[in-house]
Amino acid sequence: MTTREVLSIIESILFASGDPVPLDRICRVLDMDLASVEALSSDLCDLYAERAGGIRVIRLENSLQMISERKYADYVRLALEIRKKPSLSATALEVLAIIAYKQPVTRQYVEQVRGVDSSYTIGMLAEKGLIYEAGRLDVPGRPILYRTTDDFLRCFGLSSLRELPEISGFNDEGQQLIIDEAVEGSDAEDPVPTEE
Repeated sequence: MTTREVLSIIESILFASGDPVPLDRICRVLDMDLASVEALSSDLCDLYAERAGGIRVIRLENSLQMISERKYADYVRLALEIRKKPSLSATALEVLAIIAYKQPVTRQYVEQVRGVDSSYTIGMLAEKGLIYEAGRLDVPGRPILYRTTDDFLRCFGLSSLRELPEISGFNDEGQQLIIDEAVEGSDAEDPVPTEE
């Protein structure tokens, strides 16, 4: 197969899916190694970024997705009669930032950092698909650990958590160190779950 044919196959898969497609699935379909698929995926992302069209291909951690150009979102909503999702409150953004920067974390850790109950906000962020339950901490009570999802990355225009801006004054605390140590022996999952 030529490079163009492989790019066309990846493009077809992404178009048909609509959802993020894990790179390892693309590797299996094409019977190619991950490094080759990553290089071709990067080329495909660049091709779409260079053209002045309404479609983009983006990388989300270990998956690819075809999306509409962000600057045309209002037109897409009007054409498809989609209501604009309400923006997140300052409280929700604060909780989301704590989880994004310190994941995996427990609700108790978030509450320790914020100093107030965060149960409602964590539930709302999970309902919106921005965070998910990533296992349980291996300590008494087995509290739930939370991580961000691919939807979080997409909403904030990130390809990876490594692209989060650096922030100062957000030091590790004792609770986070306990979490880091306990996660090694927990049933927490590293990758964001995707539908098979």
